[in-house]
Amino acid sequence: MATVVVVGAQWGDEGKGKVIDYLAKDSDIVARYQGGNNAGHTVVVGEEKYVLHLIPCGILRPDKKCIIGNGVVLSLKALFEEIDHLRQRGIYVGDNLSISDRTHLIMPYHILLESVDESIRGAKKIGTTGKGIGPVYMDKAGRSGIRVGDLLDCGVFEEKLDFNLNEKARILGESEEWIESTKAEILKEYQVYADRIKPFVADTSLILNEAIKAGKNVLCESAQGTLLDVDFGTYPYITSNNPTAGGVCTGLGIGPTAIDRVLGVVKAYVTRVGEGPFPTEFPPDMSERIRLRGEEFGATTGRPRRCGWFDAVIVRYAARINGFKSIALTKLDILDEVDPIKICTEYKYNGKRLTEFPSQSDILKDCEPVYESMDGWLTDVSEIERYDDLPENAKKYIERISQLSGIKVELVAVGARRDRIITVK
Repeated sequence: MATVVVVGAQWGDEGKGKVIDYLAKDSDIVARYQGGNNAGHTVVVGEEKYVLHLIPCGILRPDKKCIIGNGVVLSLKALFEEIDHLRQRGIYVGDNLSISDRTHLIMPYHILLESVDESIRGAKKIGTTGKGIGPVYMDKAGRSGIRVGDLLDCGVFEEKLDFNLNEKARILGESEEWIESTKAEILKEYQVYADRIKPFVADTSLILNEAIKAGKNVLCESAQGTLLDVDFGTYPYITSNNPTAGGVCTGLGIGPTAIDRVLGVVKAYVTRVGEGPFPTEFPPDMSERIRLRGEEFGATTGRPRRCGWFDAVIVRYAARINGFKSIALTKLDILDEVDPIKICTEYKYNGKRLTEFPSQSDILKDCEPVYESMDGWLTDVSEIERYDDLPENAKKYIERISQLSGIKVELVAVGARRDRIITVK
C-alpha cells in the first residue's frame, strides 16, 4: 500500500503528466488535488497525444479510478469538452471518474473579473491564463463561492447566483439589466451541466479514505509547480492555491499521516510561462533553440515558455518545502545537442552568496546565477532503456543534479512517449 504525491519542483510544465501516467500503471486511484483548467498535462501513448486539463492522467488507463478533489476549481464547460473529446477518441469516461461535491465552480463572471484585473495591472500584470482561476479562489476564501453540490439544488444555486451577480455588478459597474440577462444565460446553461454532472458527484474524501484504509495505491496529482504556490512561490507571480505537497490534505480531504512518499518532478532545464523573475533564463537565441526542440509552448494557452539553465537553488528549495524522497528528471533528451551544459549552483546578490532561495521576488530579480559547466553528451538518448547505457556525460549530469539537490534521482525521462522512462538503480 502506498499514497504517493507527485509535485512539480519548478514553475510548472516539468512533465508531471508523463510521470503520473507512468506511475498510474501501479496505482488504483489517481486524484487531482488543486488548480483548474489553467493547467495542461500531456501524455503520449504510441502515436497518440493527449492533453488533459482537469481529468487526472489515470483516465488513459482503463482500470484506474480517477478523482477530481475539492481543492480543484472546475470549469464545467471545459470539463464536458474534455470528457466528450476523450470519448470521441475511444477513452472510457463514466463510473471511473468521481468529482467532489465540495469542488468550487468557475463561473463566467470569474473570467470577466480576471480579464479586468489584468488590464488594471498594466505593466505589472501577472500573466495569467485568463481562465478565471484567481477570482474563483477569491470567492472560495471569501465564502461566497458556488460549489458542485449547490448546482444540484436549484433553489440554493439560484440564491447564491443572485448574491454573486449583485456583488460582481457592483465591482464591474454593471447595470441591473446586465444582472438579469447574465442570470438568465447562466441558469439555462448550468441546468444542462447539472444534469450531466450528477452521475459523477460523490463524497470523494470518503472514497479516498476508505481506499487507503483498504490498502489501495493512491496517486495524488498536482498542477503547476512549487514556485507558483500562493505561499511559497515567486509572489505575486504565482497561482492562487497550493500545488505543493501541503495542498494534498486540504485538496483531497486526507490526513498527512496517509501520505507515504512525495516525488518531485524536475525538468533537465527550467521553463516558466508569464511574468516574473527568472535568474537562469537563456538569451533569446538559445531560448528559441530549446523552445523549438522541446516543444516548449503552453499546453493550455499555446504561449511560448521562457527557457533557462537548470537551477539547483530552486530544486533544493522545492525539496525542502515538499519533503521530496526522490526526483523524476524529465526531458533529458532535449539537451542531447547542447555542449557545454551549465548548472546554477548558487546566486550572487549585492556581492553576497545566496545558497538558499530568496522569499522576495524583488530580491530574486536582482540575483546573478553562479554556474558550473559540464561537458555535454552529444548523443541521441531517446531510445535508451537502461541507465547504464546512457552516455557517461549524461550520467554525470544526472548525478550532479542529485548531489546539488540533495535528493536521489529515481526516474529519468528520455523521450515524449509514455514508455521513455528509465529507472535509476
